[in-house]
Amino acid sequence: MKSTVSNLALTVSAIAACIGVAATASGQATPATQAQRAAPPTKAEAEAFVARAERELAEFSVIAGRAHWVNSTYITQDTDALAAYFGTIGTQMGVRFAGEAARMATAPGIDADTIRKLNVLRLGLTLPAPTTEGAAAELNRISTDLGSQYGRGRGRLGQEVLTGNEIEARMGTVRDPAQLREMWTSWNDNVGSPMRAPYARMTEIANAGARELGFTDTGAMWRSNYDMTPEQFEALTERLWQEVRPLYEQIHCFARAGLNRRYGDQVQAATGPIRADLLGNLWAQEWGNIYDVVAPPAAGGASAQAYDLTQLLERANYTPERIVRQGEAFFSSLGFAPLPATFWERSMITQPRDREVICHASAWDVDNQDDLRIKMCTRVNGDDFTTVHHELGHNYYQRAYNRQPFLYMNSANDGFHEAIGDTIALSVTPEYLVQIGLLQQNQMPTADQDRQLLLRQALDKIAFLPFGLLMDRYRWGIFSGRIRPGEYQAAWDRLRLQYQGIVPPSPRSEQNFDAGAKYHTAASVSYTRYFLARILQFQFYQAACNISGWRGPLHRCSFYGNREVGRRLTEMLAMGSSRPWPEALQAFTGSREISARPMVAYFQPLLGWLREQNRGRQCGWEGSAGPSPGTARRSGS
Repeated sequence: MKSTVSNLALTVSAIAACIGVAATASGQATPATQAQRAAPPTKAEAEAFVARAERELAEFSVIAGRAHWVNSTYITQDTDALAAYFGTIGTQMGVRFAGEAARMATAPGIDADTIRKLNVLRLGLTLPAPTTEGAAAELNRISTDLGSQYGRGRGRLGQEVLTGNEIEARMGTVRDPAQLREMWTSWNDNVGSPMRAPYARMTEIANAGARELGFTDTGAMWRSNYDMTPEQFEALTERLWQEVRPLYEQIHCFARAGLNRRYGDQVQAATGPIRADLLGNLWAQEWGNIYDVVAPPAAGGASAQAYDLTQLLERANYTPERIVRQGEAFFSSLGFAPLPATFWERSMITQPRDREVICHASAWDVDNQDDLRIKMCTRVNGDDFTTVHHELGHNYYQRAYNRQPFLYMNSANDGFHEAIGDTIALSVTPEYLVQIGLLQQNQMPTADQDRQLLLRQALDKIAFLPFGLLMDRYRWGIFSGRIRPGEYQAAWDRLRLQYQGIVPPSPRSEQNFDAGAKYHTAASVSYTRYFLARILQFQFYQAACNISGWRGPLHRCSFYGNREVGRRLTEMLAMGSSRPWPEALQAFTGSREISARPMVAYFQPLLGWLREQNRGRQCGWEGSAGPSPGTARRSGS
């Protein structure tokens, strides 16, 4: 899953409690500051505090952003140390600001805008450090080390040592179950397992910081950042999951049958959970890479597909930079200004050969204005063509809200940022490919081929949903103490079975920490944003298609070239996080409620066909996350 990096995210996520509280060398507040803290704050003091915090954070964010950029694109012990140094400063700033923001929120008569900014300061933390001397430095040292461990991670295939980028690509193309097991096991053992002890310590420190800020634990703090209570947010995500769960169960049932047909009962049984390494993705989060394995002969198989986007790009002599140029052209067609010249000078578009980097794709805004960049190890293939459109969606969002006050330079909620990128990526349809000359009109998909395209998308979009949900449910459990350090691996395997219906291909024990072999765990990036984004993107996409006047099937819509869509989209993006997210949602879609109905509508032409394909099969698995856990369901009965 891709990510966005704004300076507000870098700075405020590295922050934590008490500006204006002077301390002695021993860390104890002086008598003067104790008296100041005892006095109730005034409206003027609260407003002055917000202005000061916003100014200091904005100034610091630029140098901190540059340090993190260098560390991500040139991993050495020195750049690790620089990133940890600025991360520590940011964390200390944030701890001070967050704690003082909680106190200032009690001032009588403060206006709604000031309250909102105080909440950003209090809730914008990812890993809050307590005020204990040395805690911020230790927290940042662990956090930086975990991220760099991931970036340096290696797996194996025979005698070959594979980087994370290489092993991720191989998992999508290798079809030998023994080789898949070897790569999967080596990556999880080498990358995840060493993180187990430091992750437990990081959790301990962050929870202490969260409690100082008034939260029960770090997970509760994460869930408080959605203009609702933690309990309401958890209920919202559960409602959305229940709306889409029937779609996932049909895809799981269909994919399992295809894997059983290909590999036989000894590798993949016809019933029960799926072996995780067979699904074409290192984390079994998206399954589009195994389309050729699971597509039934009746659907024509891979050879009868309408087109292969990778082949189209290769035939048109696309390069990684040209792929990015085409992504820019999409946004230009909607009326957005071109990317600045510095974007092309400073972005990392391909993987350097001379140094370690974090290849995980991300979009950056380094100076809060126009120093936009992407960081990708771009290859000429269909996946990266779509990913570029996604990442540039982040950059144009960052630019749209750059006139907001610094504390509002973010998306309406973290799901919005990801959803905007994904909405643009959804518009990479056959119609769009014809418009840009990659596909000819006589190559447009037939009805059967159209269903194949939907099936490919479903294997990614729908298959992702339970993974998108369980990543944070797992960490919420760790933060709350429901999952203890002695059961990190068992709990991970249990949730993967419950929600995804998958099992590891090799024995696991409490020496392992497979969750750490996923970037977002190592980097402490909240993951529910991606679950929300998968839902929101279809809601945004349907709204854009309605605005453009599209009258065909929803999944074939392209709003490329429609300036009205661009104008309406800009209105929402420019709001940043200045208003509650339901208002931003309403500004573009007309609704204040997140709904999975547009997603269901998008895949409706496929759903009936899947049910027919699954008729007579025993769908579901023991321990599933349905209304009746442990009860297998037979499709069509």
